[in-house]
Amino acid sequence: MLNLICLFREGEADMKNKYPITLLVLCIVILSIIVSIYGIFSNDGTGEYQITSFRGEEITIYGKGIYQNDSIALVSQGIPQDIVTLIVGVPLLLSSLIFARKGLLKGRLLLTGTLGYFLYTYISYTFLLMYNSFFLIYVALMSASFFAFVLAMLSIDIKELKSSFNPQLPVKLIGGFQIFIGVALLFLWLGRIVPSLINKTIPFGLEHYTTLVIQAMDLGFIVPTAILSGILIIYRSPFGYLLSSVVIIKGITMLTAISAMIIGMAYAGVEMSPIEMALFPMFNLVIIYILYILLKNIDEKKHGSEISLN
Repeated sequence: MLNLICLFREGEADMKNKYPITLLVLCIVILSIIVSIYGIFSNDGTGEYQITSFRGEEITIYGKGIYQNDSIALVSQGIPQDIVTLIVGVPLLLSSLIFARKGLLKGRLLLTGTLGYFLYTYISYTFLLMYNSFFLIYVALMSASFFAFVLAMLSIDIKELKSSFNPQLPVKLIGGFQIFIGVALLFLWLGRIVPSLINKTIPFGLEHYTTLVIQAMDLGFIVPTAILSGILIIYRSPFGYLLSSVVIIKGITMLTAISAMIIGMAYAGVEMSPIEMALFPMFNLVIIYILYILLKNIDEKKHGSEISLN
């Protein structure tokens, strides 16, 4: 912990102590494998049953495994996300760490963006899921992801970053897409929340939970970050290149998980908005193409710092 505090205080891009990120990533990998496998395959319990929430809403509870106190609607999202974390998130995290340790800028950008996915995921697990026996592991994953994410951000030399990208990089396309996705997400969630506030009704999807955790995270962090990073990269701000890389890479992993959630919810017969069903998979395909363009326009030879995580 003392090493981490010193790194934050010094703010050194070269990260003289390179071991914390590697150790934190390995902890994230091990713990996320455990919680994902258990989340997917645990099935002890009596099965589905109905409850009436204190708001008077009838809720179908999953009744099995680690998610036995959560609703069918949430579990139909949680298990697909566990699958994506296991087969996409963990391999991407490990491979990006390997490339980052070799001093590749693409590796460090991929690592930072993937850590953003793990941070978002386990913040949501910590605060959204009904309390279960993995609570402390969720907290540990959230904490490890946060510190690893910050240290990974500090490992990238902002001054050198802009020169590592091809001047022909289509910044208007990349920035415009980020602004569009931020605005679309803003109106999507406001369209769900504002009518319930006006009509003094229960927001769709709240069920027996206390508040709209995902919507709060998206409106509070994802929407402004996507719009800001889009504007910054259009103006070719050095920080815009870093922020956009993180937003896009994190967006791919998160949108892949959301696409899997949509399939899971459809299979479970959960009611969904047709707009959400169409919008998120479409965003997923477009953002994969955006990432391809971004990585294709990175010239490792121009990245003069050659900083590795060894």
